[in-house]
Amino acid sequence: MIRIFWATLLLAGFMSGSALAQATAKVGDWTVEKREKDDHCNASRDYTDKDDENRNYVVVVSYSKDIIVVAIIYDGWEWEKVGEILKADVGTDDKDLLKKAKWEVMDKTAVRGAFPFDQSLLDGLSKAKRLTLDFEDDDDDSVEVQVSRMGEALAALKFCEENRK
Repeated sequence: MIRIFWATLLLAGFMSGSALAQATAKVGDWTVEKREKDDHCNASRDYTDKDDENRNYVVVVSYSKDIIVVAIIYDGWEWEKVGEILKADVGTDDKDLLKKAKWEVMDKTAVRGAFPFDQSLLDGLSKAKRLTLDFEDDDDDSVEVQVSRMGEALAALKFCEENRK
């Protein structure tokens, strides 16, 4: 009877460890996870840029079959109106991805873009080392965000999304 108890306890431990492993994965300095409160998985990366006065950046990417969402947090921004819609050209190291894309101000340091699902947009992001937002009529707030290994993060995100519960 004791052996059955320990075997059951050990099996439960393995199963919970497996569930935890599926909930969060690290890909380089990207974290891919499905949080309880979210409907979809997301990939996030944060870093400090020594070449930009030690400013902090966070990039979050999520998608479903209908939509791709990208959020950028940059502590150098000071947006004034939450909910304001901004327009920015989106590009990577060598490619323009979107012209005059709409970005919503989430708080004084964060914007979010929500775009209809387009595999070519994901393909462009997957090859990027840098993501640029060139805001219309606002060069001071335009940014270049480092997104190295984004292709691997998107592959892990796809796996997470296909296996989420």
